[in-house]
This record gives sequence, structure tokens and C-alpha cells, in this order.
Amino acid sequence: AGLSSVVLVMMMGQTRIAYTISRDGLLPKIFGKVHKRFRTPYWSTIVVGAIAATLAGTVPLNVLGELVSMGTLLAFATVCIGVLVLRYTRPELERPFRVPLVWVICPLGAIACLFLFYQAFVVHWHLFVAWTLLGLCIYFGYGIRHSKLNKKNA
Repeated sequence: AGLSSVVLVMMMGQTRIAYTISRDGLLPKIFGKVHKRFRTPYWSTIVVGAIAATLAGTVPLNVLGELVSMGTLLAFATVCIGVLVLRYTRPELERPFRVPLVWVICPLGAIACLFLFYQAFVVHWHLFVAWTLLGLCIYFGYGIRHSKLNKKNA
């Protein structure tokens, strides 16, 4: 039950991430199309659903669970590091919540997440590396040329 709820929430989140990345120009514009009636990113939903269904039918559940955990832990570690970096590089940003003892909480959070990530990485490093390489291919093959941020800096 826990894995099912996490997968459903992550699929919903992934469709919105693809939508946002598309609006930044890093994915094709079709991923940014919003359904007229339901106001949801329907092409992102279709593609993410198809990929999830394919993976669910071809990859063992325990491997999928560990890969999802690896991605989540890496994202949490990135947030911990990002909070610490932004605290000192962009102190003027409005923050509705501030992390107390930031020099203790953020490094400990990042270390804990990376330690747990490493536990799964030892077994599934080849899958993680392949997925990362696929993402890099998409970025360097499409995203870098279409990035709105890149056009602003040019």
C-alpha cells in the first residue's frame, strides 16, 4: 500500500515536472500542453503513464522500489545542500520558513540521504548510471539548444 501511494504521487509529480521543464524549453513543447477542460498537462500524463506501465511490466517491483528510493534520496540530499547554499548566496530571498541550525541540519540531512542512497547504489549502480546517461543525452541532444535560460544568456 505504501509503495502504491508513493508511485501514484510520484507519477502526478513527474507529469508536473515534465510540464515545467517543457516550459523552460528543456523538453519538447508538447509536454507543456494543458488540457482545455481539465487544466492538466495531458501529454506529460500520457507519456509518464506509458513509461511507468512499461517499467512496471518489465522490471521487478523490488528493483523499481529501490530506484524510486534512490531518486528520492538524491533529490532530498540536493535540497539539503541547496538550502545551505541559498542561505548564503541569496540571503535577500523571502523565506516563509528558515531552517534552524542550518550548518548542522543540512549537512547531516545530506549525509544521511547519501548514505542510504549508497546502500541501494551498490546493487543497482548500472541502472542508475544508465538512467542518468539517458537524461544527459536528452539534455545535450535537445535541452541545451532549446533552453530559455540559455537564450537569455546568449
